Amino acid sequence: MIRRKVRFLLFLAVLWFVGFGIYVFNSDSDDRREEGRMKFHPLQADTSQLDHNEVVEPKKDTLYWDLNPDKSYQSFDERTYISKTIVNSGQDAYARNKFNQVESDKLKMDRDIPDTRNPLCKKKNWDKDLPQTSVIITFHNEARSTLLRTVVSVLNRSPARMIKEIILVDDYSDNPEDGKELEAISKVVVLRNAKREGLMRSRVKGADFASAPILTFLDSHCECNQNWLEPLIQRIRENPKAVVSPIIDVINMDNFQYVAASADLKGGFDWNLVFKWDYMQAAERTARKSDPISPIRTPMIAGGLFTISKPWFDELGKYDMMMDVWGGENLEISFRVWQCGGTLEIIPCSRVGHVFRKQHPYTFPGGSGNVFARNTRRAAEVWMDEYKKYYYAAVPSAKNVPFGNIQSRVELREHLNCKPFSWYLENVYPELRVPDKKDVAFGALQQGHMCMDTLGHFTDGILGIYECHNTGGNQEFALTKDKTIRHQDLCLTLMEHNAGGVIKLHGCNDNNPNQKWEHTSNNRQLRFRGADLCIDSKDSTTKGLHVEKCNNSVITQHWRFTMDNLHKNL
Repeated sequence: MIRRKVRFLLFLAVLWFVGFGIYVFNSDSDDRREEGRMKFHPLQADTSQLDHNEVVEPKKDTLYWDLNPDKSYQSFDERTYISKTIVNSGQDAYARNKFNQVESDKLKMDRDIPDTRNPLCKKKNWDKDLPQTSVIITFHNEARSTLLRTVVSVLNRSPARMIKEIILVDDYSDNPEDGKELEAISKVVVLRNAKREGLMRSRVKGADFASAPILTFLDSHCECNQNWLEPLIQRIRENPKAVVSPIIDVINMDNFQYVAASADLKGGFDWNLVFKWDYMQAAERTARKSDPISPIRTPMIAGGLFTISKPWFDELGKYDMMMDVWGGENLEISFRVWQCGGTLEIIPCSRVGHVFRKQHPYTFPGGSGNVFARNTRRAAEVWMDEYKKYYYAAVPSAKNVPFGNIQSRVELREHLNCKPFSWYLENVYPELRVPDKKDVAFGALQQGHMCMDTLGHFTDGILGIYECHNTGGNQEFALTKDKTIRHQDLCLTLMEHNAGGVIKLHGCNDNNPNQKWEHTSNNRQLRFRGADLCIDSKDSTTKGLHVEKCNNSVITQHWRFTMDNLHKNL
């Protein structure tokens, strides 16, 4: 009897120890699962019970993207994928991509980057039911590491529910596997061209394939930042005819450091129709202080990164399919959007990094200059009306470049009842100065890579030379039919009629003989009318611009307007 009781007690003790062990194991497993969930799925603040007009203060480390961003890329074998095109010892790291591929290949596909947004963006609440987008990325012989990071950054920093698909359009890369192997990642679809088509036709191919109601175009060497997508889609929900772009941060081409870009920049151009960044005017910067994260109206977008409603993209005429390779397409779509009833905006709460290179890594059939001129000329002929003459004055060689048939684009403009280019200049880009009809030459006065510059001086100030910045301002001058060289309402005035005489800025007066200048017959020198004295920069650092005895062989007397012989075009 006693033995039976002992055995029974031993049996109960064993059961207790086994049960306790199972309990402890399960508790540890739950903790591990919770730890994993927290690691890979950052928590989103619960606002379901809050008034949506109330500002939600983010907790530390709280990320306001979707609770479950698509992390399926984590199973992708990035090392094997990248190792197939690695730069070998002794090879040029810049040869294939014109950026440092060695540094790029060192980075993780989901590396951390700094959050460069205005802190106010982190307090914004975006609609929880925003529509999906198809992300379209075209590439030709892109470095595998940058292409992979572009794709992963879209998945890693976007709400999973908002990414319908990532469409990679391979524009006939040398190795089809560059794109094909990425189809192992969730939502990635690869379309490959049977021949080289160029950016515009490749993007249209991707857009036609897309199934989401909103299209997002990215370059193949980008990294999307935190909450980059929601503000873009939110703005299109508010205004379906808005074409929106993120602020484009800089990824250094040498060391791949991620650097924040200024939020005070807008896209613009000069009469040579080359894209440039314009610094916001003081009045606009002041006006934006009350709401620095509101959309920024921009005359032009850089072109590589933007989001647009698919129906609006289709209605607007997609891209000009007769443009080749690259270049001019951002100009054309910017004119078309504004003149045909849409808006172009930069959304400050959206940030995307981009690798900016100093030269193209690929070839252009017929040469990059001719391709760019052909594309740009097509845009000018269709959209710029009589103002295209200023483009031809700035780039006379463009008049000799055939631009093909533009009839379908002209008909598109008529069908959409688009506004004239004069409306665009008056309402969208009033900062772009239109040459006066009295001007025979206009723009920057160039001397190699240096330009004549007021140095910020006004009346009675001297002039000098400064590195050309191609943004007008202190470097914008005009030679008039009245023989004056004007900067706004000030004219170049010779103070003494002898070699070494200093030139100063004074109020323009058509009757002032000290303000009369003329181009020499070879258009190289600017001669003071009535004397053999020419503007010279040789001692400009000590006494400013002055005159010396004219000598055509002296380089410091050579000046060239960016827009010359305007009278032939007016």
